[in-house]
Amino acid sequence: MRLNTFFTGLLCLVWLAGMGQNGNNLSIKATKAAGKIHLDGNLDEAAWVDAQMVTDFNQNFPFDTLKAALQTEVKVTFDDAFLYVGAKIYEPRADYIIESLKRDFPPGPTDVFIVNIDPFKDKLTGFHFAVSPYNIQREGLIDDGSNVSRSWDNKWYSAVSNTEEYWIVEMAIPFKTLRYKLQPGENTWRINFARNSVKQNEQSTWGPIPRQFGINNTAFSGLLIWDTPPPKPGLNVSLIPYVTAEADRDYELGLPLEDNYNAGLDAKIAITPSLNLDLTINPDFSQVEVDQQIINLSRFELFFPERRQFFLENEDLFAKFGFPSSRPFFSRRIGLSFGTIEKVTTGGDTIQVDRQVSVPILAGARLSGKLDDNWRIGLLNMQTAKVDDIGLNPANYSVGVLQRKVFERSYAGLVFANKENFVQNAEGGYSLDQEAFNRVVGVEYNLFSADNKWEGEFFYHRSFTNGDNEDAQAAAIFLGYNTRHWRFYMPTHYVGRNHRADIGFIPRPGFFAVNPGFNHTLFPKSAWWAKRIISYGVGMSTNFTFNLPDYNLTDQNINPYFFLELPGNSNFNIGYSRDYVYLFFPFDPTRSGENVLQAGEEFNTNSVGMYFNSDVRKDLYYEIELNAGGFFNTNSVSAQGAINYRLQPYGVFALSFQYTHLDVSSIGKAFDYWILGPRAEMAFSRNLFLSAFLQYNTQANNVNLNARLQWRFLPVSDLFLVYTDNYYSDNFFVDPGVKNRAIVLKATYWLNL
Repeated sequence: MRLNTFFTGLLCLVWLAGMGQNGNNLSIKATKAAGKIHLDGNLDEAAWVDAQMVTDFNQNFPFDTLKAALQTEVKVTFDDAFLYVGAKIYEPRADYIIESLKRDFPPGPTDVFIVNIDPFKDKLTGFHFAVSPYNIQREGLIDDGSNVSRSWDNKWYSAVSNTEEYWIVEMAIPFKTLRYKLQPGENTWRINFARNSVKQNEQSTWGPIPRQFGINNTAFSGLLIWDTPPPKPGLNVSLIPYVTAEADRDYELGLPLEDNYNAGLDAKIAITPSLNLDLTINPDFSQVEVDQQIINLSRFELFFPERRQFFLENEDLFAKFGFPSSRPFFSRRIGLSFGTIEKVTTGGDTIQVDRQVSVPILAGARLSGKLDDNWRIGLLNMQTAKVDDIGLNPANYSVGVLQRKVFERSYAGLVFANKENFVQNAEGGYSLDQEAFNRVVGVEYNLFSADNKWEGEFFYHRSFTNGDNEDAQAAAIFLGYNTRHWRFYMPTHYVGRNHRADIGFIPRPGFFAVNPGFNHTLFPKSAWWAKRIISYGVGMSTNFTFNLPDYNLTDQNINPYFFLELPGNSNFNIGYSRDYVYLFFPFDPTRSGENVLQAGEEFNTNSVGMYFNSDVRKDLYYEIELNAGGFFNTNSVSAQGAINYRLQPYGVFALSFQYTHLDVSSIGKAFDYWILGPRAEMAFSRNLFLSAFLQYNTQANNVNLNARLQWRFLPVSDLFLVYTDNYYSDNFFVDPGVKNRAIVLKATYWLNL
């Protein structure tokens, strides 16, 4: 493999890192409170009267050249235990739009006030705190300068008072919740405040952010100036024990009722104020929501996101190395396996069953955080147990990462991912299997220019196994340029034929791909049109993939499109796609076994597509996507979308659907696949939540019913009741036949020491 192109690109990324300035010189002073602050949503204590006020918020959306139509006033103060933020948010009570009372509500159609804090001033990482007018909280961690992960849970406090013209939020964030490192004489952090006003169709920020970037972008934060350095955070140790009780029965195979009881413990220990150790013993993930099903017509493995809490926290340190099509670490490889197990039916017969099996995780540890302003570290180790039912031996999983900030907002990193399998020895114990291992080592560089217009990534990974290690590398370079009117991007990716990542995600080895694209955004010039159209433009995405080692073209896609952005986050897109595919292994695009195409066949197809989503400010809103054209040797028509009804502020009822029709003239047959998914997300109060959905999937011949009731009886302490059913989709509406059924009760308790 020739790497000259990749290393030349790396030099370009390094040169671009220092380009641009954001020019933000805003600041707010945090004065230590003279007296006690009572959290009641009223900023009437002496500390608030004395605190500096900032206002004059700027629009980010829809027009970043204007001041916010709805203004906000913010003050900051602190004492020995808390950082306090108080805000007066001008918005008529009648205009509130609140999608849910559930904590950690997703971004979208909900009014919210946001505080983003960057204690290390690296403009890449930070803490995200948000409150709605009904005092519903959301917290998260910021990575890569703008991505917010809502999986981070911690204790903090807020209160809200409401009037007809404005609402006031008072926030108290414990210093031991924040991770920072005191430096001699250090008295500045970075901070920004943001708002989402759904009815007004406005997003605004204190530090102005160009509209092509989101309101959580940390590159444009102002300074938080302490009149005295913030206090030491103090001891921060949390223990989170859990207990579960589970009962399930497989009716499809005639198996008896099985019950199971379990207990375990998680611990969070602050080694330093900015470095955290997470420990887990016998973790349980039974309360985790099941995956959303899709119609699978792909030739390669599909990616489903991680949903288990332990793996989600600080996932940017571990899971974002590489490209989406070449990750050295993918946490869903841990604790799940497929195999054949033996079961005894209620009739006494012994049968063999092929199924996915949960592999017990005995224990795990993760050390992650900042060493100082420039260095960031992550170490993860998990040990799984043997599973006698499928003959699976124990295994150990290790990941180590080290990141160094370079220039103003870029960073370089090293990654090491290792899986070690064990084998039973003559004494009956287990020893390392010297022949069954997989290791990936790599180096990466991520570019974010000071003004955020330039972004890029370079990586080189190499795997090591007991087998063939020739052409066992993966490398890529990505460069993007993003302004108010133009976005250009150019990813180039190489994955060797023998590159393996047993605890990673590589759906397709042995390819070289180039995927350039662009879009051009325009804005109406007349005031009349500006009220009706936010922006419009054209773009093109492409894909050229070549199979190794001969670099023969196997996949090509050219997709020009037009887009239109309307008020209320409404969007319309229409596009055309020209596709070419060369098969290098047999494949049936219908997944029926009746239309198997052979290796060496090639196909040129054309298709058109359209997408529209309606105004999310309405209580009833929807989205729909339509596609029609060729798909391998079939004529395809597909539709998918969702209809949503918001019962403010208690939750959302939705009905999603996917439909695909494949007409195969060569065999004189057509195939129809449906997925229907009614769903309810309800919050009966700030502490009691119900999530229930049904997935009717004709391709998998399965109907899944899943319901989860969550009671947050204390801060970050929960009681879960989870019920699930699976049926055959055949004749489901006439005579449903149950496959299996399960119910789980789980309690977790957060104890601060």
